[in-house]
Formats: sequence, structure tokens, C-alpha cells
Amino acid sequence: MTTAPERTADLYPTRGTTEVAIPRMDPVVWSEPGTPGPIGATELAGFERDGFLAVDQLVGPDEVDELRGELERLTSDPEMRADERSIVEPRSNEIRTVFEVHKISEVFARLVRDPRVVGRARQILGSDVYVHQSRINVKPGFGATGFYWHSDFETWHAEDGMPHMRAVSVSIALTENYDTNGGLMIMPGSHKTFLGCSGETPKDNYKKSLQMQDAGTPSDESLTKFAEAHSIKLFTGKPGSATWFDCNCMHGSGDNITPHPRSNVFIVFNSVENEAVEPFAAPVRRPEFIGARDFTPVK
Repeated sequence: MTTAPERTADLYPTRGTTEVAIPRMDPVVWSEPGTPGPIGATELAGFERDGFLAVDQLVGPDEVDELRGELERLTSDPEMRADERSIVEPRSNEIRTVFEVHKISEVFARLVRDPRVVGRARQILGSDVYVHQSRINVKPGFGATGFYWHSDFETWHAEDGMPHMRAVSVSIALTENYDTNGGLMIMPGSHKTFLGCSGETPKDNYKKSLQMQDAGTPSDESLTKFAEAHSIKLFTGKPGSATWFDCNCMHGSGDNITPHPRSNVFIVFNSVENEAVEPFAAPVRRPEFIGARDFTPVK
């Protein structure tokens, strides 16, 4: 297993006066070559190179129906709507995201513990893992807003105190992901460079950023350079398909102006050897339902 660098050092400064591009200083795949797991050697090499791994059918149709039913139950529950873990769409005032679903729902808790899910996280990160964040995302048709280009690690490092790039996300589609309904876009290979953004982090920035990203947003000039260097990959797939991607991938999604809704469940696994500390570039921590402080390994 690869040994993590000193945890107290800030290897990835951000939210300063200027943007700064820094070469990645952490491994992408932390497990030793040949470590057994659900990801084959070729796929793992692709993840190392591109920063993502697409799985055509991670969960089956019956499982998708159960997960989608649970999503609909949560997003239609008036009590859930009033919960601080629910984020509403600015235009329609409908729920767009519910956080900490693995603690709210046993259906999603089982998904987190599923060997097909947590097994891939352990293999990539080379250790036991805990859930840094979980959520369900709802992007209904006719105007649901997208999310601007960003690196998750930049936010998790700045605002949650995640020391190193030793986290991985999985997005599992619960509806059809077309090339037109606001799907996930990633710049392949962008995970090898950290882009430290400019501008200070406002207090309680999460209240605004969860609806529309501002602090931690790359400049147009940097995004243009990244896109020219790496290109852009748009992910499509059937319900039950999944995309695993490294915490430092530059990614985003567009608005959904089609009639076709897009919903997914999103889980972030962090290594138990990469516990969050105090924020590196924010005045206070974000709430625990966004950036966990419970480092109990998933079992």
C-alpha cells in the first residue's frame, strides 16, 4: 500500500489572490498492482490514465426500480423538503438534491455497503473507506439547472479539510442518461493537475454554492487550456450504469431543457487514512451532512 504524505502540510493551496496550477502530488490508484478486487487490470490502468471508469450495468433493473422508488419517496416527502439536507431548485423551488441519504434511508445504506460499490472504492484507494458525502440528485426536464466546471477536491480540501487526493466518487444513473439531458462531463486526464482557484471563501459559502457554484470556480482562461489539453467526455448510459471518477477530475453538467428527467445517486468514498482536518481555505467547516466527520469504515 502506498504511504500517504504528511497530513498536516497543505500541498494544494487554493482560494488565494491568483489561480495556480499544481502537478498532482498523490497517487491516483493507491492499491498495489495485482491487488484483488472487482476492477480488472486494464480498467484500473484506464482509471489511472483518464481519472474515470464507466460501468455499463452496475446494478440491475429491479434494483434500479427500488432505488428510484426510494428517491421519489424522499423528494416528495414534505418533512424531507423542510430538512436542511434538502436543496431546492432556484427556478422551480423543487427539491434537486438530498444529502446524507445513506443515513436517512436503509435502501441507500445497503447500496453503499454493496461489494460492487464499496469494493471498487477500496481497490482504488488501497484501504478501508468511509462515506465523505452521499446524495441523490434530481434533474427534471424543462429547465433544471446544471453545475459549472469544478474539481470536487478543490472544494473538499478548501472547505472540508480533506488533506490528500485519496477519494473517489461514483454516480449511479437511476434514469436514462442521454447526450441531451444535462449529463456528467469530465475532462480526461485533468485529475493529474490541481487548479488552485482565486478568491476568498465566504462564510457559510455552502448555502449558495450548492445551488450555484461561485467560490472555487476556475477562470474561463484556465478552463479553455484544460479543455484544449484534455478534451471533454460526456457520459451517457442506461439506468443502472455508473461512472467512477477521481476526486480531482475537472467536471460539470449542463442544464436539462429536454422533457427527459435525469436522476442519480452520488456517493463519495474517502480513505480512512485521509481523514478530514480543519478547512485549508475557509473560515469554518461545512455541515457534517455535506462533509462527514464520522470516519467509521464502511462494512
